[in-house]
Amino acid sequence: MGDKAVQSDTGVLVAELRKMIDEARSAVAVAVNAGLTLLYWRVGKRIYEDVLKQARANYGEELVSTVSRELTGAYGKGFSEKSLRHMIRFAEAFPDTEIVSALLRQLSWTHFLALIYLPDPLQRDFYAEMCRVERWSTRTLQQKIASMLYERTALSKKPDEIIREELRQLRNSDRISPDLVFRDPYVLDFLGLKDRYLERDLEDAILRELERFLLELGSGFAFLSRQKRIQINNDDYYIDLLFYHRELNRLIAVDLKLGDFKAEYVVYLRLEMDAKELEYGG
Repeated sequence: MGDKAVQSDTGVLVAELRKMIDEARSAVAVAVNAGLTLLYWRVGKRIYEDVLKQARANYGEELVSTVSRELTGAYGKGFSEKSLRHMIRFAEAFPDTEIVSALLRQLSWTHFLALIYLPDPLQRDFYAEMCRVERWSTRTLQQKIASMLYERTALSKKPDEIIREELRQLRNSDRISPDLVFRDPYVLDFLGLKDRYLERDLEDAILRELERFLLELGSGFAFLSRQKRIQINNDDYYIDLLFYHRELNRLIAVDLKLGDFKAEYVVYLRLEMDAKELEYGG
């Protein structure tokens, strides 16, 4: 019994020590990545500033080539001409050091490589801030960009000044607005529906692929109910799908319709309920 007790205690000790080591290694890796990424930004900014001082058209090419040879000889392939151009573009795309420092807490160098060549600054800022808030991996970020997430948000349809203000609020207070949440259209190819199907088929397919549907909706959504009955003025109404959004602190009712939008689809009653007011009887 004594040997077994010692072995048990040793196992607990080793498990705790492994956890400590793994956490320390992870923290070191994050710190090293942030330090290197900030270095790349500073290198790019310094070269970019030097290029701007010169009027000669070919000076930038000559400078990058010369600097690359010198740095590669001293520090290795991390400073190739291609890498230096990435760094210069990084400094161009993100000129504000405070914004870069804030993003470094969540974004790696590979995240920034996916962002810096996006053509629209507002598009770039949207993906950077959403990536920071929702902690996307590089792969997830690339998928969001490929699916044109920004272009599908309600926010992207607003005037530039409003977009800038919403992104500023997101940057300063992590405030998620409805315009950042809702999209048009939603991409539902993963449901596998054929050319002809009914609204009930669409609802069933969403519930079968609920996890992927929630991913398409975006972060913060929780599924509550299907065909939720509500009563208004003694009349029964049924909500096809009912969700709750944590950041918005709102219930999201989804009514599934096929075909083009029609005027009669407009909901004339605005239901302002929070989750505590909803009874889940069926």
